[in-house]
Amino acid sequence: MNAAARMMRTAVDAGVDLCLANPGTTEMGLVGALDATPGMRAVLCLFEGVCTGAADGYGRMKGAPALTLLHLGPGFANGVANLHNARRARTPVVNLIGDHASWHLAADAPLTSDIESLARPVSGWLRNTTSAKEAAQDMADAIVAAGGRPGQVSTLIVPADHAIGAASSRVDVPPVTNAPAPNTERIESAARALRAGNGPVTILLGGNALGECGLAAAGRLAASFDARLVTETFPARWERGATTPAASRLPYLPEQASAFLENDALLLLAGASSPVAFFGYPGLPSEIAPDVPRCALASPDEDAAAALEQLADALDARGAPAPPAARATPAPTGALDPGKLGALLAAHLPEGAIVVDEAATSGLPFYLMSDGAPPHSLLTLTGGAIGQGPPCATGAALACPDRTVIDFQADGSALYTFQALWTQAREGLRVVTLLCSNRAYRILQVELGRAGIAEPGPKAMSLTSLEQPVIDWVKLAGSLGVPGERVETAEALDQALGRALAASGPVLIEVAL
Repeated sequence: MNAAARMMRTAVDAGVDLCLANPGTTEMGLVGALDATPGMRAVLCLFEGVCTGAADGYGRMKGAPALTLLHLGPGFANGVANLHNARRARTPVVNLIGDHASWHLAADAPLTSDIESLARPVSGWLRNTTSAKEAAQDMADAIVAAGGRPGQVSTLIVPADHAIGAASSRVDVPPVTNAPAPNTERIESAARALRAGNGPVTILLGGNALGECGLAAAGRLAASFDARLVTETFPARWERGATTPAASRLPYLPEQASAFLENDALLLLAGASSPVAFFGYPGLPSEIAPDVPRCALASPDEDAAAALEQLADALDARGAPAPPAARATPAPTGALDPGKLGALLAAHLPEGAIVVDEAATSGLPFYLMSDGAPPHSLLTLTGGAIGQGPPCATGAALACPDRTVIDFQADGSALYTFQALWTQAREGLRVVTLLCSNRAYRILQVELGRAGIAEPGPKAMSLTSLEQPVIDWVKLAGSLGVPGERVETAEALDQALGRALAASGPVLIEVAL
């Protein structure tokens, strides 16, 4: 058995069963090993950013890593943006990067690059195999390092000759350990702060605090201490709907976020970092509401759900908040806007849906209208690197084939990774892409105004417009094997959503806004 085959068997023995691949010549040994490895599913992606984004969506939903198989430094670099998002989401991912044969590196062939320098910024664990005999152990170490929840990105570089060399004997993979246990001193400090009752309290939730157990414990605290539940602006995974306590979302713009928190006497951090502005603006601090006292209950790398449960028990917090009520709104009619779109999506949302939100400027109304919708999971753009939605939805559908996945998607960012539609069609995935088509980078138009450019000139406006030429999303999706339609009214969207959610495979709906 060669090293590549032993590596793949090691992965399967560790419970890793999916390889998202865009391989090249230096990965042929690893590609061949996939055929010799029962239990490992191989999925082709047409762009490396789809591989990495899909691994992110898969890991967020599964709590275990998928493999990506990427070609040398340039191939890996094509996937870095979505690995940046995965790093921010603390998603378990294992990257396998093929490199030139070790004896060929000194020749400095055209595709030779410093892969380690490319990988280090997005990798929590990084290694270059030193021999075929050690490669399977390296694979085991990469899987353990990637972890479960929270996880991290592991990257293993495998020279071509190491992959095809003679393997070691079978390697055992130790059990993956999840988040560290809560810190007792911080729980006691948080209990003292809440008992003091010095004024309004916000509990800022992130990480696994936004799972069902964490939210239930946070809800007990909120009801007993009249505290407000707030999530990070871009949570990795948030369980929402009528059966979980409602939480507000910290506003994106720093002025709004600071105003939202500035009257608090305490900001209790549970699985969330102390909030900072997404960008630096003249005259505004980097930190949000810097004068509000902080109390760190659990860091994003710790078991925040367990910390909340222990804190609620220590305070004998027995209250239970009223569940969010479904919003009764009249059926929208006429030309579409983000409000009507959000209302219709919330009304059609099936129980157990997974919503991947990269709707950008069109997404806020759905979030406001869906807190009382049937239970669903919400995945958001954790690192701000756009092009996450289509591949993340693909990975979520691979992880949870029994659930409907909705990619709530802005048109500008979809263009970064639209190739994911082809993988959805090839694999028969239940993904509904709800494409918000305003034919612009609208967020850049907002930021021009915030930069004091009240009347942008033709060059500036040309860099924010997708109008010339107009992109035909229905034809584009169809060419990749995904049926689609364009809707321009609320009535048409209502009917299109019903059809799409009843379909057994992927569908795209272009929503004219």
